[in-house]
Amino acid sequence: MNLGSKHKVEASFSMSSMTDVIFLLLIFFMLTSSFITPSGLPVNLPSSKSSSIVMQKVSVTITPDLKYYVNESEVRLGRLELVLKKELKGKEGVVVLHCDKSVPVEHLVNVASIATSLKAKISLATKPD
Repeated sequence: MNLGSKHKVEASFSMSSMTDVIFLLLIFFMLTSSFITPSGLPVNLPSSKSSSIVMQKVSVTITPDLKYYVNESEVRLGRLELVLKKELKGKEGVVVLHCDKSVPVEHLVNVASIATSLKAKISLATKPD
């Protein structure tokens, strides 16, 4: 008389579903981290109550000593339009202005008018209040 069970229970555990979840989380964090692109140049940004994240294509930074940087490379004001045209490559893009709060507004307006003439959208970078 055989009283043993015909069905044996395996003590193994499948980790495939856990690796799928970890892989999806990794993809999620990699995609969301690319939306926030901090400027590498030290400028004291003005604060605002609402701050939205913009997909950054071209970054223009104006430092307190009135030096202009396009994507962290220094550019003279006379060559700014040519460099922006090259960076935007003739298509409509987004120019994010990182302007120190001590810089006079006329310099900000000058860069904004150059970007507008190249049919680019303009966004002013601020820090949250």
